[in-house]
Order: sequence, then structure tokens, then C-alpha cells
Amino acid sequence: MDPTQFPYYPINDFGPVMKGLAIGGLGIFHVFLAQFAIGGGLLLCLFQWLAMTGREPAARLFIDGYFKFLVLLSFVTGALTGVGMWFTAIQVSPETIGLMVGEFHWIWAIEWTFFAVEVIAGYAFYRYGHDLRDAARLQLLAIYSLAAWFSLFWINGILAWQLTPGDWAVDGGVWSGFFNPSFWPSLLFRTAASMAIAGLVACVVINAMGSLDYAMRRRLIHRAAWLMAPMVAMPVFGAWFLAVIPDDSRSWATGGSIAMTMFLTAAVGASVLIGGYALVGLLRQRLYINGATATLLVVLAFVASAGGEFVREGVRKPYTVRGALYSNSITPELVATFREVGSVTHDPYPLRDADAYPTDQLRLGRLVYRRQCSVCHSVSGANGLTHLTGSWTTDQMRFNISHLQHTKPFMPPFAGTPAELEALVQWIAWENAARPADWTDSDTSALDARLRELLADAGTRPGDFERHRAEQP
Repeated sequence: MDPTQFPYYPINDFGPVMKGLAIGGLGIFHVFLAQFAIGGGLLLCLFQWLAMTGREPAARLFIDGYFKFLVLLSFVTGALTGVGMWFTAIQVSPETIGLMVGEFHWIWAIEWTFFAVEVIAGYAFYRYGHDLRDAARLQLLAIYSLAAWFSLFWINGILAWQLTPGDWAVDGGVWSGFFNPSFWPSLLFRTAASMAIAGLVACVVINAMGSLDYAMRRRLIHRAAWLMAPMVAMPVFGAWFLAVIPDDSRSWATGGSIAMTMFLTAAVGASVLIGGYALVGLLRQRLYINGATATLLVVLAFVASAGGEFVREGVRKPYTVRGALYSNSITPELVATFREVGSVTHDPYPLRDADAYPTDQLRLGRLVYRRQCSVCHSVSGANGLTHLTGSWTTDQMRFNISHLQHTKPFMPPFAGTPAELEALVQWIAWENAARPADWTDSDTSALDARLRELLADAGTRPGDFERHRAEQP
């Protein structure tokens, strides 16, 4: 089958909101809730053991109150945001989701099975836990906790594969891709983060429980702080993760991209503040933490989680699946093909606002933007092309876009014909000129030789600092 005839799915326009922000914002919220649910299961097992062994008399009161909060926040909101993640991902990049499901459908099925067990065990405890004996309560909580952690286990492998496919890139094996180089450091890091989040939320809930006196709250807070102890290993897991990811990905996070570096700094800074307070104040000095301080630490934990997720997504650039699919859902193999036949030649979907463009060239440019640019860029909003190119001349745009992977190495190569390149340049120029009613098309035939020279000079391979330096005379 001709690869240029593969179905192309038009992605919906979110206006001034960059599509990455739409899925990223929802994803960060969902991940934070999911990690809270995982750590919450471990925390509940600990407190049930403390209650049934007589080590903490108030532990059962906490369990009943905390689990209601866990069910309301994590089960309900987490489930809704999980469905929202699938819906949004399909709206933004169906090719990426299609590849992930195509490669790991059985892994997804296993994960969904564990999630079903988690939900069943959780609701069973919510409904019948108060009537069960201590041993049965602990067993039910253990089932919930293990199912929640194994749900993370399976999802983690698929997400880590996107950045470090490992031997999957060579043999295409499911397990080669699943147990990839970043699998273990990311799994261990997320596990420690989940436990810390659960402990912090527990401190908030304990302070909100009016049935507990000060002495009870103090003891329970010190017990909950035990789950924050693994934070001491998080720097090791983070350094391990950075060590195994590709060199260019590591460079984005450590200075190559100021946005990614700032988010990484925010994540590390927030984690250090939380870890320092937890390890020194709560565990070593056994300080009491009030509701306001606990809430502030939960907010810092959300900041750390958000920063980490932003970096994890960002360092995959210019890919959504390393080496297999660019961020604009074009495969590396199709770049050279689209240079000859065009990226939108067989696009069956018309523009919704075609009459707004005064010429056919501008309409073509808008189609090219929709196909190659709109996943990561808005027109005039977040990461807007008019903001990024507002000071460029037309010739600068021709050069920079044709050499896109060298202009900004975290972007994929331009995948289109000289005519599509010029159409995109003219469309951006028209947008930068505030969309005038009259516009004259450029003479593509006169520019053809120059545009072909620019595209040939840029090549079709992704940008690479090391290779570029090696090729210099």
C-alpha cells in the first residue's frame, strides 16, 4: 500500500490553546490523582496493620475517613480524567495512540484488568469494610494496593517506551519495548513519589478530622510520615533516568531548552523542599504539621509532579515515539516521500473556514500548518507561530522552516514539497500582516530551484548536534 494514502485524521482546533497544553494539563492532573491512589493504598495497608496490632488505636478512625476521601477524589475524579485523557489524546494525536495500542494492546488489556480489580476492591472496602474483621480488611486493602501498583507497572512500561524504545527499534518485540532502559528508574521514582503524595494528603485529612484530638493527630501524622522516607532515594532514581535517556533528550532538560530546564528546576526545587521538611522535620525531629502547612506541601508536590511530567513529555521531542513517529504524527520514513509528493496532496478534509483565505496558496499553507504544525503550535495563542516568526523576513522564514530540524533541533524536519514550503511561508506572512483582504500569491515556479536547494541542504534526517559537528570541515 502506498504510505501516502494512509488515513489522515484531522485534529481539532483548540483556538489559542496549544494542543499540548490541553492534553498536558489534563494529564498532569490525572497523573497526580493516580499516584495519590497508588500511595494511598500502601498507606491504608500500613494503618490497618497498625490498628489490628494495637500499635495505633486511632488508626481505624483515620482509615474510614481517609478512604472516603480517597474514593471521592481518586476513584471518581481520577476515572473521569482518565477517560478524558483518552478522548483528548485521540483528538490531538490519533496516530500516536494508534501506534501505542497497536504495539501494546495486550499490555493495555492487562493494565485494565488490574484497574478493574482495584476499583472492585476499593468499592468493596468502601461498602463493606466497616463490617469486616481486621484480617479481612487488611486482605482487601492489600488487593486494592497491589492492583493499583501493578496498574502503574504496566502503564509505566508503555510511557517509558515512548522515550526509550530500547531493542524494540531493532526487533519490534513487545517485551523489548516494554522493559526498556528507562522502565525501572521511572517506575521506582513514581512509586516513591506516590508514597510521598499519599503521606502529605494524609496529613491534610488528619488535620481536618474533628473527631481526633491533638495527641491523636500528632501520632497519626508521624505514622503517615513514614511513607515519605523513600524520598531520600528519589535523587538517585532521577539521576538514573537522566543517565539512560538519549543524549539530545538529556540536553533539552539540562540547558538546551530553557522551558524544560525551568520546569525541571521547579520540580527538583519543590521536591527538595518537601523532602527536607519530611525527612528532617517530620521523621527526625518529629514536628507537628498543621493543616495549612500540609496543604502547602501538597501544592508543592503538585508543582513537582507537573514539572516532572512536562519534562518527561518535552524531552521526547522531536518524537512522540522515539525514532518511530515525529511529534506531528509523520514517520521519519515519510519525510523524504512527502518532499516529493506533498504532505497534504491526498488530504480529504476541507478547511472549515476556506473562504477566509483570499488565495489558493494561502489555503494550501493553512492545510500544511494543520498537518505539520498545529499539534505543537497555535496561530496566535500559546506557542503561536505569529509570535515566534513576527520578526522574521520572508527569506528568513524560507530558510528557517526548510532547515527546521537544525533551526530548532527539538523539531522534526519539514516534510513537504517546495510549493508547500512556500505556501506555509506565505500563510504565516499573511497572518503576521493581520490577515489582509487582498494578498498576492508568490511566484512558486521562480522560487522552485531555490526552495529545492534549501530543502536538499537541510536533508530529511532529524537534527543532531554531534553529527552536525562531525560533518563540518
